[in-house]
Amino acid sequence: MSDRGAVALREVALTVGREAATLARRMRHDGVEVADTKSSSTDVVTRADRATEDLLRERLLEIRPDDSIRGEEGDDHEGTSGVRWILDPIDGTVNYLYGLPDCAVSVAAEVDGTVVAGAVVGILSEVVYAAALGHGATRSGRPIGVRPTPPLQERLVLTGFGYQRAVREHQAACVARLLPEVRDIRRMGSCALDLCHVADGSADAYVEAGPKPWDWSAGGLVLLESGGRFDLLDGSAPLDSGDLRNVVVGTTADGWDSFVEALGTAGFLA
Repeated sequence: MSDRGAVALREVALTVGREAATLARRMRHDGVEVADTKSSSTDVVTRADRATEDLLRERLLEIRPDDSIRGEEGDDHEGTSGVRWILDPIDGTVNYLYGLPDCAVSVAAEVDGTVVAGAVVGILSEVVYAAALGHGATRSGRPIGVRPTPPLQERLVLTGFGYQRAVREHQAACVARLLPEVRDIRRMGSCALDLCHVADGSADAYVEAGPKPWDWSAGGLVLLESGGRFDLLDGSAPLDSGDLRNVVVGTTADGWDSFVEALGTAGFLA
């Protein structure tokens, strides 16, 4: 895909992401209604998740009718253009339920297995991250970059937890072993925004076992385009998916090796 094509897809992601965030914000103001649960009783789906994803799908099919769509809440739509949109209508649904600020609409465009454009739009904060492959990343329109890499013991690390008991116990044990080796650990509640926080220098690194492509696709590109490094590594968490390549890691590029070594020692990796 041409550079111009990636930029055009980024603009589409921004357009539909902002519209979806506006809908979710309005529905939050009107009151949140839990519609269903997924992996456990604490893993909720709100009525706004479904309405927001419906809006994203409708708008994308209006703007780019030949593209494919993969969303968190709905069925996949197969297109013919070679472009696939990966959607998370509300990343950080529990935060959204409680009115905490780290919740966002995440929209990414993928071509031949590579994410080439994306936007992460804060629902309550209204902060907007965006990136196009080869064109850098922005926060509310301003270019961003990762912070200089400090020694491991001075790094602020973001993480998250799944909703199944066995997975949470495993993750908690790994975090407990990592904590003494770093400055501190934060649990914010949105994979997409956590990756963006590393991208704009609000944190030094992120690790979590179990996020899905709709969680990390747009935020991962934002981090890569801000000068960071992002990848999926083989993990040790007892996830139902059976996919070992399930640990999402993001950090500064020159801090990668030492952080991954620390994750191995802490038990995150297979």
